[in-house]
Amino acid sequence: MSSESIEQLAAARPRRADALRNYQKLIDAAREAFAEDGAETSLEEVARRAGVGIATLYRNFPERAALLEAVYLEEVETLCTSSADLVELPAWDAFAEWLRRLTAYLVNKQALAPVLLSTFDLDAQVFHRSRAALFAVGEPLLHRAQQEQAVRTDTDLAEVMKLAGGIAKIPASGAAEIDHILEMALDGLRYRPDNLQS
Repeated sequence: MSSESIEQLAAARPRRADALRNYQKLIDAAREAFAEDGAETSLEEVARRAGVGIATLYRNFPERAALLEAVYLEEVETLCTSSADLVELPAWDAFAEWLRRLTAYLVNKQALAPVLLSTFDLDAQVFHRSRAALFAVGEPLLHRAQQEQAVRTDTDLAEVMKLAGGIAKIPASGAAEIDHILEMALDGLRYRPDNLQS
């Protein structure tokens, strides 16, 4: 699914195949390193894990913040583009699957969150861009489900995203417990005439 917000997330990628491979190696290595070692991870360690020289890292990411931003926005873009197939599903199935994917993304983001918040202000452009991209994908799915009376109409995507975020932060014993809590939340979002406010 394309939108201006999603396209902006990919704008900084290199075009040459070899440069793109190195860029992707650095993103993958940084994601793992920051999740394991936190904000103190050195850029030298990221380059080592990626199997490239430090000069290659700095050529792609002149500063730590640029690398962190790229890691975060790529995860958002992956979630958004992976949702393109959902438009073929019935309205409820499409919305429910998107919420499952959103929650899984937010669970995974918990490992990166401390590093992000130690680098960026909550009002930083990176967070505005990611939110805009998520809304560009999620709102049409929610609106279609509401119009087809599959999802209750007394909510909006901002509330749904808060719900997913809350579930993602629950200290759970494993993925099965998170899935069970999410299924209960989805049941509460289903359309029923008695749960609507006029």
